Amino acid sequence: MKKLLSITAIAAVVLGISGCKKDSDFLNVNPTTFLTTDQVFSDPNLALTVLADLYNRQEDITSLDGTSADPGWRTFADFSESFPSENGSSYLVQRTGWAYNQWAIDWPTAYTYIREVNLFLERDSASTGLADADKKRFYAEGRFLRAMYYFELCKRYGGVPLILHSLTLPSKDVSTIQFPRAKESDIYDFVISEAEAIKADLPADPATKSRASRAAAVAMECRAALYAGSIAKYGASTPAVSLPGGEVGISASKATDYYTKSLNAAKEIIAGTDGTYGLYNNGGNLSDNYANLFLDKASIETIYFEDFKTGGKVHGFTTNDQPYSLSDEGGDAGRLDPSLNLVEQYEMLDNTYAPLATVDGTNKPIYYNGIGDIFAGRDARLAGTVLLPDGLYKGKKVDIWAGYVLADGSILTSDEAGHTKALPGTSTPVQVVGIDGPINGLELRTQSGFYIRKYIDPTVGSGRRGQGSTVAFIRYRYAEVLLNAAEASFELGHPDDAATYMNKVRARAGLTTPLVAGDITFDRIVHERRIELAFEGHILFDMKRWRLAHKVWDGTPTSVTDLKTNLGCSRDAQHAALRTLALQGLQSCRPHYQRQVDI
Repeated sequence: MKKLLSITAIAAVVLGISGCKKDSDFLNVNPTTFLTTDQVFSDPNLALTVLADLYNRQEDITSLDGTSADPGWRTFADFSESFPSENGSSYLVQRTGWAYNQWAIDWPTAYTYIREVNLFLERDSASTGLADADKKRFYAEGRFLRAMYYFELCKRYGGVPLILHSLTLPSKDVSTIQFPRAKESDIYDFVISEAEAIKADLPADPATKSRASRAAAVAMECRAALYAGSIAKYGASTPAVSLPGGEVGISASKATDYYTKSLNAAKEIIAGTDGTYGLYNNGGNLSDNYANLFLDKASIETIYFEDFKTGGKVHGFTTNDQPYSLSDEGGDAGRLDPSLNLVEQYEMLDNTYAPLATVDGTNKPIYYNGIGDIFAGRDARLAGTVLLPDGLYKGKKVDIWAGYVLADGSILTSDEAGHTKALPGTSTPVQVVGIDGPINGLELRTQSGFYIRKYIDPTVGSGRRGQGSTVAFIRYRYAEVLLNAAEASFELGHPDDAATYMNKVRARAGLTTPLVAGDITFDRIVHERRIELAFEGHILFDMKRWRLAHKVWDGTPTSVTDLKTNLGCSRDAQHAALRTLALQGLQSCRPHYQRQVDI
């Protein structure tokens, strides 16, 4: 038996109430306040609690979860996708650069986690009390979590020390626990090889979504190989972003091999080797179908997600970002407002690109019969991602409009949401601005003319602080696998295959004119990922791996020409907002723009 000194035994000695027991008896007792390693790794349920903690501490640049000091919604409020409508958060769109600590994982946290995963793997291997099937699955899951964590580190830092066993502080020679940075390619090779090694020991079960499955491992391999391939290819355009030892940067000669591995992994999932996955399509309105994909935990499209559960782990994403007028929390809402920059990237249904139409060919204002009509005829993913003016939430319309346009062209509005004034020639006050805004600088009302819809939970009470939401955050899904396959196919010289994969994703969004091989360009690959994967944590690392970040976020406004013709490389550092202006009597509206860097 292990010799464990308990505090209660010491207290008994001090108080002199121990009777005539031998001193050794006080040392030879079972602990009452913790479990030994042997006890934990003899019970699959106890071992699973250790594993659950490791799952819970995985890193990602974006999350629905967070703390009061650093709420999850802020992780989405950057990179020209949105405005933050909260006092004290305007810095998110005012800064002209990003330090590494904006998205870093600090070293003590990183290698504490890696040590604990290594210990888990070693203890699982040494266990004599667990069934072989449990040991095998736990071991594969631990390796999956370790590989995924190294992937996250590599995305941020390039090559990092690759430590695959627990370390013990030596009494003399510390060189035994000193590890140099690995090459960036070594880390990607590790992630890819780990996925291949463990996939057969994980369940090929599409119902397994919050734990590692065979498809989750393959999806990780698919994404990692794609990242490595693009760093190898496009890193040549930024030779300064490299180190002589390969700790940063990957040889261009490796690009084809990485793209091939990414494509093969994608094909494995598409072919159903890892269980049956597909695009979520439950019929009905296409925008609603797309939005529901992120609410339905049983979705055929979801491969792996971070789960939340009532009575346990919940998040406040809906509380923070629901529309103001329909808030469960009496107006505590509206913090994350998608930008006009993003909204205008959604294509027309004929595969063309255009800004929202505000004037005709003679430069006269265009008038619409309804506030939402300006968005008609566009990619259904727009209204599935963004809650547009006049959009529905919990069966009610959001109230977004900026005022009345008078006969002389001036605007009658207010600096307070929902306020009333008498129109010229009348004496009865009427509402002159939407309850939900937009009003420049008014906290918790939309600053851009839009609210976010993706991940917003329509369940009654999900927006209350005392309840929270259980909507899951998807980390791997089938549509991304298709787009990975499209990109890898394009880079390998097969634009026809790339078009086939992209058309599957686009058809679900109502874009029924298929792309052909001649339509597939690098810019279109970039654009399609931005639209399909908006607010899912991809944009920063996509722009970094393509070596586009310094071009896209250089402070130059996006022009109409860029919007229409230069999709992938258009400048996008200045945020734009839409102001929707309702006209009395005609029941129509006219939008105009306020383009700005800061709010």
